[in-house]
Amino acid sequence: MDILSLVLLLLSAQWSCAQEDPLLPFSEHLDPEHNVRLKWGFDEIQGTILFELTVNTSGWVGFGFSPKGGMIGADIVIGGVGPKGSYFTDRHAVGNSIPVVDQQQNYKLLSLSESDGKTVLKFQRSIKSCDDKDLPITNLPMKLIYAYGQSDDIVYHNNRRGTKEVNLLKYMPRVNPPNSKYFDMTMVDFTVPANQTYYHCKIMTAPTFDRKQHIYRVSASMNFTHMIYPPICRSSSSLTYFHFLQIEPFITNFDLVHHVLLYRCPQSVTEPFEAQCYTGKGEECMETVAVWGVGGGAFELPEMAGLPIGGNVGDFFYRLEVHYNNLDKIAGQVDNSGLRFYYTSELRQHDAAILTTGLAVNEGYAIPPKAKSFLTYGLCDTAYIPMVLETPHDLQVFSVMMHTHLAGQKVRVGHFRDGQQIDLLAVDENYNFEYQEVTNLGKTKTVQLGDKLLVECTYNTENRNTLTWGGLSTSEEMCLAFLFYYPAMNLSGCVSFPDVESLESAMGATDTDMWFNMMHMKTWNDTSINQYQQTLKTVDQFVIVIDSFNNVSYDAGTIPDLKTIPPAPCMSGCAIKSLALISLLLCLAVHWASV
Repeated sequence: MDILSLVLLLLSAQWSCAQEDPLLPFSEHLDPEHNVRLKWGFDEIQGTILFELTVNTSGWVGFGFSPKGGMIGADIVIGGVGPKGSYFTDRHAVGNSIPVVDQQQNYKLLSLSESDGKTVLKFQRSIKSCDDKDLPITNLPMKLIYAYGQSDDIVYHNNRRGTKEVNLLKYMPRVNPPNSKYFDMTMVDFTVPANQTYYHCKIMTAPTFDRKQHIYRVSASMNFTHMIYPPICRSSSSLTYFHFLQIEPFITNFDLVHHVLLYRCPQSVTEPFEAQCYTGKGEECMETVAVWGVGGGAFELPEMAGLPIGGNVGDFFYRLEVHYNNLDKIAGQVDNSGLRFYYTSELRQHDAAILTTGLAVNEGYAIPPKAKSFLTYGLCDTAYIPMVLETPHDLQVFSVMMHTHLAGQKVRVGHFRDGQQIDLLAVDENYNFEYQEVTNLGKTKTVQLGDKLLVECTYNTENRNTLTWGGLSTSEEMCLAFLFYYPAMNLSGCVSFPDVESLESAMGATDTDMWFNMMHMKTWNDTSINQYQQTLKTVDQFVIVIDSFNNVSYDAGTIPDLKTIPPAPCMSGCAIKSLALISLLLCLAVHWASV
């Protein structure tokens, strides 16, 4: 090969890259009505990401990235095809008004068309941007926002807008089996009390199938609206065994329902029951099967895993828990909320499960008032799992739902091995109480037995004058991370709580009453808040591991130091192109040397 041939090959490769669009392997509908579809693909070597947005409108279209899911601080593009031709601009939002055009236009429009009532925009940008008006695209889930109009006059969008959290760079494609069916597990005509916070629980059996007689058996205690007769399932026992593959909210009062949980009960629970939660009965049902929080949508499991139900699992009762947040204390409201479960007889490779991690929910810890960023910690030491399970194994974590209440600002889940932090399993640097979704991590992360997981929550109580206690109420606080993993184990929770005696002693109290009085009487300022936070972090912890049958292990632990993600260096478009050119030249040189 001579020099001329090498130059021609290089130019040909550059021309080919410039003329051909990258593949768009990933796709998500951003809205429930499927009016807005996003497709994307990326090239990490060139540092670019390509989008194709299709919207059912002949008007303007807006799309962007938001720190918290709203307009303020969002990085936005707006485009469309108007009477004078196509238009496309890179903008940023400074409030709930028309976004401002950026001085530096960092999005490159590749094509824009409008036909048959659909507008299609294809555009490209750098994964990292040096423009402070653009948000960098990271390996973590990002809040995508969209809006569109009915004309090309860029005016208020009314309800034609929405938010969806997607992990763009670590996306895991999903598959829907063709023979899936569904049923609903809900409350039935429940009259919500006129309380600001109320938890209602309903214990019921799961559906079962008789393999020999092909008879579908349903407990009278369940509500199965829209029930569709399922296919015959395969099983080695007389009862069939199938997988949940998608769980979505079935909410009849969005202004009342804060979250919905489904727990599997131990076999000691043998009767249906319905009453207020946490009043003494049904509390032994604590193995989480499904979870939904306010603002969240449907959650679909990845192709290799399904949540099991049926077979021997069908012998269990389940506890449906609905948290009602009745802020105005209105009496007489009737609710039928719950969850819808899509299932399939085509069993997936792995049984999935959910592990609750974080800080045990208890009133024995408090968040001081006037705190700008107060930290709490919950530790899961997986080395203690063999204390309650005979045959434990590593966890392959693929999704997570992080949960705090109104004071929560950030949630981080640190991953430690052999005394060193190796990863952040999941992070939400801009936690929003109104958008609580199960987030697909985009790739499976292995938690080995012996690893430690630290759930760190950051709270802001600058507008509060009294202590915020841990507890069930929305005005109280939690710090939890629900980890979706496979293969499933009979494991319910792995949480921690500060050693109360150690905490009281470190603060100079001789008993619990004295400690409570100290907490209420203390003058809370920056100094006292920091001292209390450091004390909480350094005192001994009780690490609590619970299996599906409520066998519990109590062991000691300490809180490790959690590091934040280091910021990636900003790289200009020219530098990215130079790096790509250098990489191509190196590849050609290697090829030339091997000829």
